[in-house]
Amino acid sequence: MSSPATTPEAGRSTTPGLRARGLRASLGEIIFAVLTIGLGVFALVGSLGIRVPDSNRVGPTVFPVLVSVILMVAGVAVLIGVLRGRLGTPDESEDADLSHKPDWLTIAKLVGLLVAHLLLIEFIGWAFAAALLFGGAAWSLGAKRWWVALLVGLGMGLTVQIVFGLMLGLSLPLGPALAWLGPLF
Repeated sequence: MSSPATTPEAGRSTTPGLRARGLRASLGEIIFAVLTIGLGVFALVGSLGIRVPDSNRVGPTVFPVLVSVILMVAGVAVLIGVLRGRLGTPDESEDADLSHKPDWLTIAKLVGLLVAHLLLIEFIGWAFAAALLFGGAAWSLGAKRWWVALLVGLGMGLTVQIVFGLMLGLSLPLGPALAWLGPLF
């Protein structure tokens, strides 16, 4: 661990990362740490609500509790590190131009598509909801041929439906258009 540097002219200590990059950088990392801790708490509360038969010594809650604890410990460690001035190094990549503002319209489209996907799964089925999400995401990110992305999304959705539903026994909603496949699943 390194100690804070002392400036010769003033004789006072400065935290290298926190003051050099400013409050904005540290605020983002603090929010990340708090969200990680919150996710760990949410997962822990959810995992403690799982019913476990009395005959099981090691039940279905072991892994979710372990992941929850890891999330909370990692979030606390990041929070302590950020508060001590240890910030992550910013990415320097050729495809990220930090001088441009975020495209909030594209972000709103993607969030709307994700919410629509979650709401439509029960009504139109997993495969078609996945196709709409995939095709819509490609369209909002600037795909020239959105219909190709929609077809690829439908193919991926059907593949996931078959592999996870038929082969692994996972229950993904078929929807009215694929209800005839019900006996196979």
